Amino acid sequence: MKNTRIALFVAAALSAAPAAAWAQGAKPAKDKAAEAGGEAGGEAGGEAGGEAGGEPGGEEIPGGDEPLPGEELPGELPGGEGLGDICQIDPAACPKLDMEKEAAKPLNEQIYAVQQQFALRVRRFEVNPYWSFTLNDQFVSHPGPGLSLNYYITNVLAIGANFNYYRPFNVDSDFNAQVRRAARVGVPLTEYDWSAALNFTYVPAYGKFAGFQDFIFHYDAYVVGGVGAISTRPIPVIDPDNRNFEYEPKLAFNAGIGLRIFFNRWFAANLEVRDYIYNEKLESTEIAPTLQEQLDEGTWFGDSSITNHVQAQVGISIFLPFSFEYRLPK
Repeated sequence: MKNTRIALFVAAALSAAPAAAWAQGAKPAKDKAAEAGGEAGGEAGGEAGGEAGGEPGGEEIPGGDEPLPGEELPGELPGGEGLGDICQIDPAACPKLDMEKEAAKPLNEQIYAVQQQFALRVRRFEVNPYWSFTLNDQFVSHPGPGLSLNYYITNVLAIGANFNYYRPFNVDSDFNAQVRRAARVGVPLTEYDWSAALNFTYVPAYGKFAGFQDFIFHYDAYVVGGVGAISTRPIPVIDPDNRNFEYEPKLAFNAGIGLRIFFNRWFAANLEVRDYIYNEKLESTEIAPTLQEQLDEGTWFGDSSITNHVQAQVGISIFLPFSFEYRLPK
């Protein structure tokens, strides 16, 4: 009987111990005391709650998850105020500025309100081969190849020269022969050999536009003017049997406008319209009465006339060297 009582007492003691105690290792004395207090309070609260109104026991005991007095949670800084306490630990990490002194300092900041140009021209050579054709002469056309060379002293001002060659490309319209035969009316005509000029170029406008939805094209517009010479001669129309004119150079001035469209920083398409102004000697519309006078070259020329030869030029522009550097970073 006595052994039976001892066995029942041991079984009751084992059943009162929490199951988690069998799976955990040894704990410090402080933790064991806290657990013992928690278990005792939980059991007492559970029993008291069950007897009073069936309310569940096991209330949360302060100190279970919260740090003990004087203990800090991991990740927090001393003082409990977050990153602001870094300044208390290392004042050098948080310099203090005197706003009045900072406001009194002069501002030397550079503000770039305009985007850099896509292609600079300053200190670069422009090589411009082109093909020209006449715009204002309905009787004779003067097409031909040409070449222009320019050197840009600044980004907007250049000096250069151009040359045109016409001789094998002059075209006398069939309309002229038909009029001469039908109405017996002769119109003085002129054909060209070559022209050359020294020029100044000024670029007043630069911009860009969108094309083909996905491309941005940069362009510039320029004006050009200069002085040079043009070699011409009259076409013998009134008395072609006895008259034979030679080419003679004449002083010529020119002025024009142009447009360049850049495909990259050194290659562009070029369109230009230029007017060459010179004093032309025309064939005389009168024939001398005697053959001897007809053979005299002094009787071949008639009036002189200020002539405007307006031609369009379509070509390409190649800038050398191919690359360049900006003086400012932006």
